[in-house]
Amino acid sequence: MLKDDIAKVMFTEEELQKKIAEIGARITRDYADAEEEIYCVGILKGAVVFYTDLVRAIDLPVRFDFMIASSYGSGTVSSGSVKILKDLDYDIEGKHLIVVEDIIDSGTTMNYLMKYFRERKPASLKLCSLLSKPSRRTVDVQIDYCGFEVPDEFLVGYGLDYAEKYRNLPFIGILKPEIYK
Repeated sequence: MLKDDIAKVMFTEEELQKKIAEIGARITRDYADAEEEIYCVGILKGAVVFYTDLVRAIDLPVRFDFMIASSYGSGTVSSGSVKILKDLDYDIEGKHLIVVEDIIDSGTTMNYLMKYFRERKPASLKLCSLLSKPSRRTVDVQIDYCGFEVPDEFLVGYGLDYAEKYRNLPFIGILKPEIYK
Protein backbone atom coordinates (compact mmCIF):
# COMPACT_ATOMS: atom_id res chain seq x y z
CA MET A 1 0.00 0.00 0.00
CA LEU A 2 1.23 3.49 -0.85
CA LYS A 3 0.27 4.80 2.59
CA ASP A 4 2.80 2.45 4.18
CA ASP A 5 5.60 4.49 2.57
CA ILE A 6 4.52 7.68 4.37
CA ALA A 7 6.41 8.66 7.52
CA LYS A 8 3.91 11.36 8.50
CA VAL A 9 0.86 13.12 7.06
CA MET A 10 1.70 16.81 6.73
CA PHE A 11 -1.67 18.07 5.41
CA THR A 12 -4.92 16.12 5.51
CA GLU A 13 -7.47 16.16 2.72
CA GLU A 14 -9.66 18.45 4.85
CA GLU A 15 -6.81 20.91 5.53
CA LEU A 16 -6.01 21.04 1.82
CA GLN A 17 -9.62 21.70 0.81
CA LYS A 18 -10.00 24.45 3.42
CA LYS A 19 -6.85 26.23 2.19
CA ILE A 20 -7.87 25.89 -1.46
CA ALA A 21 -11.28 27.41 -0.71
CA GLU A 22 -9.49 30.37 0.94
CA ILE A 23 -7.19 30.86 -2.06
CA GLY A 24 -10.10 30.57 -4.52
CA ALA A 25 -12.10 33.16 -2.56
CA ARG A 26 -9.10 35.52 -2.54
CA ILE A 27 -8.59 35.17 -6.30
CA THR A 28 -12.32 35.76 -6.83
CA ARG A 29 -12.11 39.01 -4.80
CA ASP A 30 -8.91 40.15 -6.51
CA TYR A 31 -10.32 39.69 -10.02
CA ALA A 32 -13.97 40.58 -9.38
CA ASP A 33 -13.68 43.81 -11.37
CA ALA A 34 -11.57 42.42 -14.19
CA GLU A 35 -13.17 42.84 -17.59
CA GLU A 36 -11.33 39.87 -19.08
CA GLU A 37 -11.60 36.27 -17.97
CA ILE A 38 -8.77 34.70 -16.03
CA TYR A 39 -6.38 32.32 -17.76
CA CYS A 40 -5.23 29.66 -15.30
CA VAL A 41 -2.21 27.71 -16.48
CA GLY A 42 -1.55 24.47 -14.62
CA ILE A 43 2.01 23.21 -14.63
CA LEU A 44 1.76 19.48 -15.28
CA LYS A 45 1.91 16.91 -13.95
CA GLY A 46 2.27 17.83 -10.29
CA ALA A 47 -0.22 20.70 -10.14
CA VAL A 48 -3.15 18.91 -11.79
CA VAL A 49 -4.92 17.83 -8.58
CA PHE A 50 -4.50 21.23 -6.91
CA TYR A 51 -5.39 22.99 -10.18
CA THR A 52 -8.71 21.21 -10.63
CA ASP A 53 -9.78 21.89 -7.06
CA LEU A 54 -8.60 25.51 -7.24
CA VAL A 55 -10.38 26.50 -10.46
CA ARG A 56 -13.63 25.11 -9.02
CA ALA A 57 -13.12 27.38 -5.99
CA ILE A 58 -12.86 30.50 -8.19
CA ASP A 59 -16.29 32.05 -8.74
CA LEU A 60 -15.44 33.78 -12.02
CA PRO A 61 -15.01 32.69 -15.64
CA VAL A 62 -11.73 30.78 -16.00
CA ARG A 63 -9.99 29.69 -19.19
CA PHE A 64 -7.99 26.46 -18.74
CA ASP A 65 -4.55 25.82 -20.16
CA PHE A 66 -1.63 23.60 -19.26
CA MET A 67 2.11 23.52 -19.67
CA ILE A 68 4.69 20.84 -19.00
CA ALA A 69 8.06 22.14 -17.84
CA SER A 70 10.74 20.47 -15.80
CA SER A 71 14.16 21.00 -14.33
CA TYR A 72 14.23 17.65 -12.55
CA GLY A 73 14.08 14.91 -15.17
CA SER A 74 13.87 11.67 -13.21
CA GLY A 75 15.97 12.88 -10.27
CA THR A 76 15.10 14.34 -6.88
CA VAL A 77 17.19 17.52 -7.24
CA SER A 78 16.84 20.26 -9.88
CA SER A 79 19.25 19.95 -12.79
CA GLY A 80 19.23 23.74 -13.21
CA SER A 81 18.19 23.43 -16.85
CA VAL A 82 14.51 24.03 -17.69
CA LYS A 83 12.82 22.17 -20.53
CA ILE A 84 9.35 23.04 -21.88
CA LEU A 85 7.77 19.80 -23.00
CA LYS A 86 4.30 21.24 -23.75
CA ASP A 87 3.60 24.92 -24.37
CA LEU A 88 0.35 26.86 -24.00
CA ASP A 89 -2.54 26.33 -26.38
CA TYR A 90 -3.72 29.96 -26.19
CA ASP A 91 -2.23 33.40 -26.80
CA ILE A 92 -1.97 35.14 -23.43
CA GLU A 93 -1.17 38.67 -24.63
CA GLY A 94 -3.44 41.11 -22.81
CA LYS A 95 -4.94 38.38 -20.61
CA HIS A 96 -4.96 37.96 -16.83
CA LEU A 97 -2.71 34.98 -16.25
CA ILE A 98 -2.46 32.93 -13.06
CA VAL A 99 0.21 30.23 -13.10
CA VAL A 100 -0.74 27.31 -10.85
CA GLU A 101 2.03 25.12 -9.43
CA ASP A 102 2.13 22.37 -6.82
CA ILE A 103 5.37 23.35 -5.08
CA ILE A 104 8.07 25.97 -5.43
CA ASP A 105 11.31 24.33 -4.36
CA SER A 106 14.59 25.69 -5.79
CA GLY A 107 12.61 28.22 -7.85
CA THR A 108 14.62 27.42 -10.99
CA THR A 109 11.70 26.23 -13.12
CA MET A 110 9.26 28.90 -11.98
CA ASN A 111 11.76 31.76 -12.33
CA TYR A 112 12.34 30.67 -15.93
CA LEU A 113 8.61 30.30 -16.63
CA MET A 114 7.64 33.66 -15.14
CA LYS A 115 10.19 35.40 -17.39
CA TYR A 116 8.88 33.35 -20.33
CA PHE A 117 5.29 34.40 -19.60
CA ARG A 118 6.20 38.09 -19.09
CA GLU A 119 7.73 38.13 -22.59
CA ARG A 120 4.30 37.14 -23.94
CA LYS A 121 2.79 40.38 -22.53
CA PRO A 122 -0.15 39.30 -20.36
CA ALA A 123 -2.29 42.08 -18.80
CA SER A 124 -1.32 40.69 -15.40
CA LEU A 125 0.74 37.76 -14.17
CA LYS A 126 0.35 36.06 -10.80
CA LEU A 127 1.80 32.89 -9.33
CA CYS A 128 -0.25 30.51 -7.20
CA SER A 129 1.49 27.61 -5.50
CA LEU A 130 0.01 25.18 -3.03
CA LEU A 131 3.37 24.72 -1.32
CA SER A 132 6.55 26.76 -0.90
CA LYS A 133 9.84 25.35 0.36
CA PRO A 134 11.89 28.53 1.00
CA SER A 135 14.80 26.70 2.62
CA ARG A 136 15.62 25.16 -0.79
CA ARG A 137 15.27 28.35 -2.83
CA THR A 138 18.24 29.17 -5.06
CA VAL A 139 16.34 31.74 -7.14
CA ASP A 140 13.99 34.41 -5.79
CA VAL A 141 10.39 33.79 -6.85
CA GLN A 142 7.41 35.90 -5.78
CA ILE A 143 4.39 33.75 -4.91
CA ASP A 144 1.20 35.82 -5.00
CA TYR A 145 -1.08 33.08 -3.66
CA CYS A 146 0.59 30.52 -1.42
CA GLY A 147 -1.12 27.71 0.44
CA PHE A 148 1.53 26.53 2.89
CA GLU A 149 5.22 27.00 3.62
CA VAL A 150 6.83 23.62 4.20
CA PRO A 151 10.10 22.35 5.66
CA ASP A 152 12.80 20.61 3.64
CA GLU A 153 11.15 17.19 3.57
CA PHE A 154 10.40 14.91 0.62
CA LEU A 155 6.66 15.42 0.14
CA VAL A 156 4.31 13.27 -1.89
CA GLY A 157 0.58 13.00 -2.47
CA TYR A 158 -2.09 15.29 -3.86
CA GLY A 159 -0.23 15.48 -7.18
CA LEU A 160 3.32 15.40 -5.77
CA ASP A 161 5.26 12.30 -6.75
CA TYR A 162 8.36 10.26 -6.41
CA ALA A 163 9.17 8.29 -9.59
CA GLU A 164 5.60 8.95 -10.83
CA LYS A 165 4.06 7.28 -7.74
CA TYR A 166 2.01 8.70 -4.85
CA ARG A 167 0.28 11.45 -6.87
CA ASN A 168 -3.11 9.89 -6.17
CA LEU A 169 -2.91 10.08 -2.37
CA PRO A 170 -5.63 12.47 -1.11
CA PHE A 171 -3.27 14.06 1.44
CA ILE A 172 0.31 15.36 1.46
CA GLY A 173 2.78 13.32 3.44
CA ILE A 174 6.47 12.97 4.12
CA LEU A 175 7.96 10.06 2.20
CA LYS A 176 10.08 7.67 4.24
CA PRO A 177 13.77 8.26 3.34
CA GLU A 178 14.44 4.58 2.71
CA ILE A 179 12.06 4.78 -0.27
CA TYR A 180 14.08 7.36 -2.23
CA LYS A 181 17.66 6.91 -0.97
